[in-house]
Amino acid sequence: MRNVPARAFWVVRPGEGEIRGETIENPGPGDARVTAVASGISRGTESLVFRGAVPDDQVDIMRCPFQAGDFPAPVKYGYAVVGRTDAGDRVFCLHPHQDRFCVPAAALAPVPDAVPDRRAVLAANMETAINALWDAGPRLGDRIAVVGGGTVGCLAAALAARHPATAVQLVDIDPARADTAAALGVDFALPGDARADADLVIHASGSADGLATSLRLAGFEATVLEISWYGAGSVPVPLGGNFHSGRLILKSSQVGSVAAARRSRRSHRDRLVLALELLGDPAFDVLLTGESRFEDLPATMARLAAEPSGALCHVVTYDSEE
Repeated sequence: MRNVPARAFWVVRPGEGEIRGETIENPGPGDARVTAVASGISRGTESLVFRGAVPDDQVDIMRCPFQAGDFPAPVKYGYAVVGRTDAGDRVFCLHPHQDRFCVPAAALAPVPDAVPDRRAVLAANMETAINALWDAGPRLGDRIAVVGGGTVGCLAAALAARHPATAVQLVDIDPARADTAAALGVDFALPGDARADADLVIHASGSADGLATSLRLAGFEATVLEISWYGAGSVPVPLGGNFHSGRLILKSSQVGSVAAARRSRRSHRDRLVLALELLGDPAFDVLLTGESRFEDLPATMARLAAEPSGALCHVVTYDSEE
């Protein structure tokens, strides 16, 4: 084997990206070289990174595996690449958008035969949803509201609905999310029409209005699980009204650590393998709402950060795809 050229997407300054060239060295013992087939844009987090909105006190926590550079820029960021190793194995890796890269083989997770390449890019978002359900601990027959119909919110709603006898409602301001909810087997409501008195509310909208809706929908002594990331923004929280008199619990869930309820028995890799297994369900294809070429990623990222227009998971394809 020999050193090979590679290309990677970099945020060169807030609001501007470019494709940069680099050289990939020969794999050493225990390493594997991967040629990318597809990657996924985690729109919420990556839009914040693209705009330079990572808080100063979160720059270490928000580093992704194999990130290069530092926030706010220049930085090589991303964490959802599907590709093939030199040996021909289909793999998923938490790696920035790049057409070829070399990593320790232990950082790769096999993509199950039942999961197409494009759907497999949802694995990182599915990990977040799994962690949220482990943190939330839904119970038999729970009434569950998921506020925010982005990719992670939709995945969390779909997983919650698999618990026996649960009644799950996806709540979003976009009426078009009703079709997405139906494809995932869950109910849908606009905020003003949503059911109240929920046993559990999962908030994933990333907005202050969504958080207020979540607190309003929660029943007495219920839990509101916050899985949004707000970046450097300041978010008002209505702590009067139902939050105070209803004795609500507001709890954070973040994917960087395995949920406490499973941490002693599940590793990060175990969670990733589970995420890929769950993506065997073709229903999740409804979350793939856009596609563009790797070469166009600077313009694509700028557009998604400025005007998402209902986008969920945007798939990036590479010329190396067979």
